[in-house]
Amino acid sequence: MLEVRDVFKSYATPQGSLPVLQGIDLTLVPGDSLALMGESGSGKSTLLHLVAGLDKVDRGSIRFGQRRLDGMNESQLANWRRTQIGLVFQQFNLISSLPVEDNLAFQARLCGRYDPAWQTHLVQRLGLSDFLRRYPEQLSGGQQQRVALGRALASRPALLLADEPTGSLDEATSDEVLQLLLELLDGSPTSLLMVTHSPRVAARLSRRVVLQGGRLAQVVQG
Repeated sequence: MLEVRDVFKSYATPQGSLPVLQGIDLTLVPGDSLALMGESGSGKSTLLHLVAGLDKVDRGSIRFGQRRLDGMNESQLANWRRTQIGLVFQQFNLISSLPVEDNLAFQARLCGRYDPAWQTHLVQRLGLSDFLRRYPEQLSGGQQQRVALGRALASRPALLLADEPTGSLDEATSDEVLQLLLELLDGSPTSLLMVTHSPRVAARLSRRVVLQGGRLAQVVQG
């Protein structure tokens, strides 16, 4: 489903060009889960942004199905993000002016895939039934991240991109949120690409890759 081939990316700095990714190859099939690990500055978030169409490769290709992201214009990329992917961040990024119920439905409504039955299922599985009329600031960090997961999954995306989704949570809450996420993805065609610093979190996914100096240094199965 997702194919990253020989991807290079660098950024201009006052000291000259800074290479960030240098020939990255990886694939994800439907239902697969992959943890992207590495030290700060190794290129993890850059790769995630490229896959999300938030930035463009210098060289190489990123394919989703039969389409190449590097061949899309800005309008096509915006539609790609809206209809094909779900995004989860460390800082939740909920809409502060909307209650939980509307935050959950936001992405699905935006892409025309709002399904009341699926939303009800997500609310129940994520334990949010008692919080639907509350606003994000009235929730704990773990509750906010559960809302963020629900929002990302409400549109039934083909690909879920998660950037340190449990990084701001304590260990117990992190385990709880990760377990909910994996249970919701179990048996679904949605693939998961997750950036994480935590070996404990990464071990729960089906594969792990380690970025070092902009290259894949290690691939671990299971």
